[in-house]
Amino acid sequence: MLGILDRIPLNILLIAALALGLAPFFPEPHLWEKLKMLAAGTLRRPIDILDLLMHGTPVVLLAAKLLRMAVSRG
Repeated sequence: MLGILDRIPLNILLIAALALGLAPFFPEPHLWEKLKMLAAGTLRRPIDILDLLMHGTPVVLLAAKLLRMAVSRG
């Protein structure tokens, strides 16, 4: 499973995390909006949950790859 993460180029993950994590840029990024909804307990509609997954997945993958790189370097 982690071999797949190792094969994804870091620059691709960075671009995807920035593009999807910050889109749309105005009035506020969806990821931030959905995280606020999650914290407030109002993230109930399936479309909102899907939005959180879509916009958050690249950020989570980037964090996992960076953590894996840091651990493997010792």
